[in-house]
Amino acid sequence: MSPNQIFSLVNLIALAAWLLLAIVPRRRITAVVAGTAVPVLMAMVYTAILLIMWRGSEGGFSSLADVLLLFGHPWLLLAGWTHYLAFDLLIGNWEVRDAQERGIPHLLVLPCLALTFLFGPAGWLLYRAVRIGHGARRN
Repeated sequence: MSPNQIFSLVNLIALAAWLLLAIVPRRRITAVVAGTAVPVLMAMVYTAILLIMWRGSEGGFSSLADVLLLFGHPWLLLAGWTHYLAFDLLIGNWEVRDAQERGIPHLLVLPCLALTFLFGPAGWLLYRAVRIGHGARRN
């Protein structure tokens, strides 16, 4: 498979897990898929790409120019993208589970999930604000 084909596939798989979090957050299948199965799959794809493509690649993590050079390689860019997909999904899963434990209505979590899906840390930050706001209202 080409990097573009794998990119499309991992995006589709991640989107399916995000939809489960948004639509059926309390189902056991959602916790298994979004909290374990899809992140494990993404981690496997990420690790496989690194093991195969890292050796001899240009660039690195010591400067922005080195990161740019590293991500100029399509396979390593795909690895980086897969990394984001996995970690953002883990954060989204945590947001849903944490909200359930704290009694935060799912409708308040949905914008956080959308933002986490699209912009990772910004969605987590919004969820933290919702969590604080909800806790203040309860006290």
